[in-house]
Amino acid sequence: MAEYVYPALFHKNEDDTYTVLYPDLPGCISEGKSLPNAMYMAESALSQWMEYLTDKKLDIPSPSSLSAVIPGENEFVNLIRADVRENRAVRRTVSIPKWMDDAVSDAGLSLSRILQEALRAKLKTD
Repeated sequence: MAEYVYPALFHKNEDDTYTVLYPDLPGCISEGKSLPNAMYMAESALSQWMEYLTDKKLDIPSPSSLSAVIPGENEFVNLIRADVRENRAVRRTVSIPKWMDDAVSDAGLSLSRILQEALRAKLKTD
């Protein structure tokens, strides 16, 4: 799992909502109805942006220092952290009894999907 930390610029709007921008990631923008919601949405936006860059094999820019981002009126800067899992499929060799393989095929099931679902449940992840 890769971890990323970037400074985010939080702008408080007239209706007490927040707009969040990442100066190092042009186009990565988020909004929140409250400050806690904006923090949550900022992390989600950063995670999705990094997943996209990783999936497309695009360059990931270096983050600026916190002090390099100068807030304007009704703004503040905060660091946002995102954990990004690598979702690329990998091949694994598994062994199951022949009767089980036949039953999976007869039922028209996907062994890969069943294995992923079982592992998610066992590891308690989404």
